[in-house]
Amino acid sequence: MLQIKRVYEKSEANDGFRILVDRLWPRGLKKEEAKVDLWLKDIAPSSDLRKWFGHNTEKWPEFQKKYEKELGVNPSTKELLNQAAHHKNITLVYAAKDEEHNNAVVLKKFLEK
Repeated sequence: MLQIKRVYEKSEANDGFRILVDRLWPRGLKKEEAKVDLWLKDIAPSSDLRKWFGHNTEKWPEFQKKYEKELGVNPSTKELLNQAAHHKNITLVYAAKDEEHNNAVVLKKFLEK
């Protein structure tokens, strides 16, 4: 099972293997509080793409296309697929406040294809 969750939410047993998919560590959160098994920061959108998007929902459709293109050539995508093959439950955790327009949403859809 593959799911997404804000890193600030309480971790649960059914989260399984928790992977932080943000380039930057979440503000105000200590590593032991995050309950992150793997921080795969290189799977996150490039700094240029992240800054261009700036959580502007008007740019969301174009952001999704650009990020999927990055994922297609990103070596970290293979590492994430390897983790998925070794764990029954994986939760992609992210820090963004917007639960519908963030890189974890795009990443989950990409992996499910």
